[in-house]
Amino acid sequence: MDSSTEDKIYLAARRIFVLKGMEGARMQEIADEAGMNKALLHYYFRSKENLFKAVFKDIFTKFFSKVKDTLFSNITSKDKLVVFIDSYIDLISSNPYVPQFIINEINRDPKVLKTLMFESGIEPQKILELFFNEVKLENSSEVDSRHIVISLMGMLVFPFVARPLLQMIYFNNDSETYDHFLKERKEVVKNMIFKLIEA
Repeated sequence: MDSSTEDKIYLAARRIFVLKGMEGARMQEIADEAGMNKALLHYYFRSKENLFKAVFKDIFTKFFSKVKDTLFSNITSKDKLVVFIDSYIDLISSNPYVPQFIINEINRDPKVLKTLMFESGIEPQKILELFFNEVKLENSSEVDSRHIVISLMGMLVFPFVARPLLQMIYFNNDSETYDHFLKERKEVVKNMIFKLIEA
């Protein structure tokens, strides 16, 4: 098996799947993106479903691995929040279509997502539960910790999912300025969450 050909197929599939999701993607589009014959895609991956699984597992493994390592480490709860926020924004800045990809697949078939995550050795429920418990430990306010966790996820996810609209309305469609805004957002989100926890 030619690993360079397989890598080209994978990278092309990743771009198409992230942009269009499982249902919207076509093998011919992936072949065109990779600059090769569609028959080669079938030779290496057999089906669109197998190719999708390979792309999805890779995205989710990278997405959760740093978070999991951080949450199970011995650093303080506040430091875990800092690492989580920094890691999330850095990861999604490098892979800006991942949140939309995940949302599309949640809407398409959440059971498939759940199966693929568990097949990848990822248990997001346990990770989020641990994260919730860490926030609860740090929470000196009377605010329900679920509000804090869900607010944090919204503050992190929305600027990426809604980027085309926000960049057009508030940043005159200037992508560099928006990228700078996302970098600044790390400290803004941390300050807002810490104020909410300590209120």
